[in-house]
Amino acid sequence: MRLILHEVGLRDGLQMEKQVVPLDVKIRWAEELITAGVDMLQLGSFVHPEKVPQMADTDALFAHFNRPGKKPAQTVLSGLVLNEKGLNRGLACGVDMFCMGVSASETHSKMNTGMTVAEATQRIIATAKTAHSTGKRVQVSVQSAFGCGFEGAIPAERVLGILEQYFAAGLNAVSLADTAGHAVPEQVETLFAAVHKMNPQAECACHLHNTYGLGIANCRAAMNAGVAIFESAVGGLGGCPFTKVAGGNVCTEDLVHYWQRGSQRTDLKLADLIATARGMAQHFGRELPGMVYKSGPLNYAIAH
Repeated sequence: MRLILHEVGLRDGLQMEKQVVPLDVKIRWAEELITAGVDMLQLGSFVHPEKVPQMADTDALFAHFNRPGKKPAQTVLSGLVLNEKGLNRGLACGVDMFCMGVSASETHSKMNTGMTVAEATQRIIATAKTAHSTGKRVQVSVQSAFGCGFEGAIPAERVLGILEQYFAAGLNAVSLADTAGHAVPEQVETLFAAVHKMNPQAECACHLHNTYGLGIANCRAAMNAGVAIFESAVGGLGGCPFTKVAGGNVCTEDLVHYWQRGSQRTDLKLADLIATARGMAQHFGRELPGMVYKSGPLNYAIAH
């Protein structure tokens, strides 16, 4: 099974930052990540600029990378949308793959979208089907799938119920997001196994946060369950601004370092990822949550 890296640092990584990053700096970081070989790169989200000022230039960022000679040959450019208006903006500026989702937590859903889970599910399915009809790739997610900072435990049946509606609508590319970072490995493996049992054709991704230090362990659990697509953020930046305790994403260079210690995805340029993380730390004037960019990598694989 080939592991796929979906870099979300320029979206989920930056949305919590109070210091707005200039467009030219985002372009440079995106170019570095593309050169490092990431399979998918989430350039931003199509949300109201007053609510998330960091994402105000998302349209311009996509427009830049859709200019002649700038379009990456091997990297899929993804964008997050919340509704039909965001979808129309993304279609206008050249998004390759649309990501959209529903929270399994009623509290988080209302804070994030102003809608109940049922209302949000109907809207996202309709938006996803519209995106599909244009020939675009679509990935739908369930946020707060492993727990909620406000509500605590989220029943697995509720998560699977949302996924059942996705699958019934012909949406087989799905992601489970640990928005609050509550997941433990046993839970991750069990829930993804249930998804694959429900729909053997499902293309599963995981979006894990490291709020309580279990990010990489949860990635291993997802791998055990047959998950192939991993969403992570360079430097370990990020967190949802609408959850109670925001923790950073699984760190991209830490995850790639782990993979390469096991002789997987050795084509990814770890040194370049580390250089980008160090550049981001310098830009923000502080240490980031990632570990490998500070400690340096180990350049030998573990014995099997």
